[in-house]
Amino acid sequence: VQLQASGGGLVQAGGSLTLTCASSRRILTFNSMNWYRQAPGKQRELVATLTLDAVTTYSDSVKGRFTISRDNFENTLYLHMYSLKPEDTAVYYCNAVVTGYISDQTYWGQGTLVTVSS
Repeated sequence: VQLQASGGGLVQAGGSLTLTCASSRRILTFNSMNWYRQAPGKQRELVATLTLDAVTTYSDSVKGRFTISRDNFENTLYLHMYSLKPEDTAVYYCNAVVTGYISDQTYWGQGTLVTVSS
């Protein structure tokens, strides 16, 4: 399974950006897909989750500003980011999980850098 993240770049505070994660496998075979981010010197944190049955959850830091969505036909996951803040600067990773009885299978994309200037 390959996850290809793209869409990062430099944006001014208050601006918007959409990240894309293209999957080589049908995304409806994943139990959940997620966006994580890792800022310089910080641990990777979970930003948004979209489950197989279309339930979405967000971290408090992005709730109301970010939206996770998917295109089942294009096998693509999105993260629509609005009202960006300098503290949103990070490398963003997409992630997919297949839940198993014994252990989960987890797949990661390569990351895409988002830089928000003040």
